[in-house]
Amino acid sequence: MLVRVSYGTAIAMGLIRAKMLARPTTAYMMTHWPGRCRNNCAFCVQARESRADLEKLSRVTWPAFELEKVLEALPNGNFARICLQTIDYPGMIEDVLDLLRELQPLGLPVSVSITPVDRETLEEFKSLGVDYIGVGLDVASERLYPRIKDSLYSWDDMWRFARDVLDVFGPGRAFVHIIVGLGETDRELVESIEAAYSMGAWVSLFAFTPVKGTGMEDAKPPSLERYRRIQIAHHLIKEGIAKPEDFEFDDEGFLVGFGIPKEELLRLVPPDVFSTHGCPGCNRPYYNERPRKEPYNFPARPEKGYVERVLDSIL
Repeated sequence: MLVRVSYGTAIAMGLIRAKMLARPTTAYMMTHWPGRCRNNCAFCVQARESRADLEKLSRVTWPAFELEKVLEALPNGNFARICLQTIDYPGMIEDVLDLLRELQPLGLPVSVSITPVDRETLEEFKSLGVDYIGVGLDVASERLYPRIKDSLYSWDDMWRFARDVLDVFGPGRAFVHIIVGLGETDRELVESIEAAYSMGAWVSLFAFTPVKGTGMEDAKPPSLERYRRIQIAHHLIKEGIAKPEDFEFDDEGFLVGFGIPKEELLRLVPPDVFSTHGCPGCNRPYYNERPRKEPYNFPARPEKGYVERVLDSIL
């Protein structure tokens, strides 16, 4: 059986010899399928009509290895958890269950990012060591969702799946993935973030990454300033400090203020607001950005004084 492993994870495990700028604290793996995903998300390398390299997801390369070799090498990485990404294809659920059975003896907690499955399957995942599920809503705008996500699963299907995950795994165990920069407004972003937290889910933010060969290869990624505003808004919503109606938007629905003085924000916003927010032990280095550029999501806590510099640049 083959399994894909992110390039950084493969280096940390000793499967590839290369240098790393940031060591992954989670082992990122992906189901292997020789064809493309059944869905056709316009931003995705794995999409049905994509012409991009099948070894990629976002800007990360995921080479395939024999599962036995991966299982032998995994302890070398000293990982906190395993994160299993999936694409949608016939037999995908059976492959995921087989992988989970093989991974279970390692004793590491496992996160699975997957398209909607039934509750019985979720219960099986839970019995095999899975403790978090990633829900790929991706598009924060209901009006744009069907245009960008040409998918077997509707906007309502994704929110129903998030509720099923919460019912099976408990509050905070569903991570709703939201991508900033797919054409949505900031108002739509914060309203979707609020909807996730209101139901007991958490949110993991990503920045849109244009990749050659995808349907959105010519679109532009979000500015760092816009992404920082959304990260701050996400924190304020997550912590119950503010709601979307408390924020200030321009006529086009873009965030221009938080309704909180800058001096107060300095007290309320810690530096790790700008770090990767995902399952415990996840740092997802350079998933959305090129090395040596300031990352959208820092793989570690930014340095002292960073919050003040961000606020100076966006307010």
